[in-house]
Amino acid sequence: MITFLSGGTGTPKLLRGMRNLVNDDQIAVIVNTAEDMWVSGNHMSPDIDTVLYLFAGLLNTDTWWGIRGDTFSTHKFLEQFTHDEFIGIGDKDRAVHIARARMLWDGATLTGATAALAGALGVQARVLPMTDAEVTTYVETPEGPMHFQQYWVGHRGEVPIEGVIRKGEAAPKATPEALTAIREADAVIIGPSNPVTSISPILECAGVREVLKDQFVIAVSPFIGDRPVSGPAAALMEAWGMEPSSAGTYELYKDFVDVFVQDRRDETEVPGAMRLDTLMSNEGKAEALAWELMAVVRSAVQRRA
Repeated sequence: MITFLSGGTGTPKLLRGMRNLVNDDQIAVIVNTAEDMWVSGNHMSPDIDTVLYLFAGLLNTDTWWGIRGDTFSTHKFLEQFTHDEFIGIGDKDRAVHIARARMLWDGATLTGATAALAGALGVQARVLPMTDAEVTTYVETPEGPMHFQQYWVGHRGEVPIEGVIRKGEAAPKATPEALTAIREADAVIIGPSNPVTSISPILECAGVREVLKDQFVIAVSPFIGDRPVSGPAAALMEAWGMEPSSAGTYELYKDFVDVFVQDRRDETEVPGAMRLDTLMSNEGKAEALAWELMAVVRSAVQRRA
């Protein structure tokens, strides 16, 4: 089994390529939940849903969020009641939010609700929230703390940020299911997701770093030079006091990573890093990167045998 740490769009792109090489039931994905929020009375888990929709064959891979071909009738109709949602939620996507909210209201954990949704969608991979506790990423702005989704989607990342904070439990417990998925994996792969808002919330969950130190871990940098392939990772790294580069990303992972991968075009030098083409502009390139990573995994497994 291969276990991924995922958030945003970077790791799901790699997962799309990996699915051509590894059966879904041999993949586990531990997903960031620090961007979850309640919208119009329903529970949105954007990073979880991206992974669920990918494995269900529903994901809109033009945007890497939401359901392909979805309609937005409810979102548009709400505008007549002066209820403007800052994010466009499709009708089918909203149905998933409603179902999740109902399960949570009825006492289910987020892990349990996610498993139920995965079953209903026919997903064979293990899609696991990092924690069942409530933890949320906020950015500090001149206007005060702002939920990350409000910053990135509502304001298109155009608000100056002065810091990044996590609200909720100081050290939320990783779920037993997430820790087991790491322990039982042949390898753990951290895809090129945002280090600050997608991966660090997972690493901050109690128990995660400790079990990673006992596993074979590959991490893929989301940077080429001082610019991320996509998203606001550079601004967030700077606000966090870290160098926005592959070198800065490596600093976050160096206590447990075995193989660090950076793009072959990256001018930043990380000693000992493996150089590959990490720009997954299409499914073929994603599969090629996945193939290279699996060659590394197979070699590591053989050495341990």
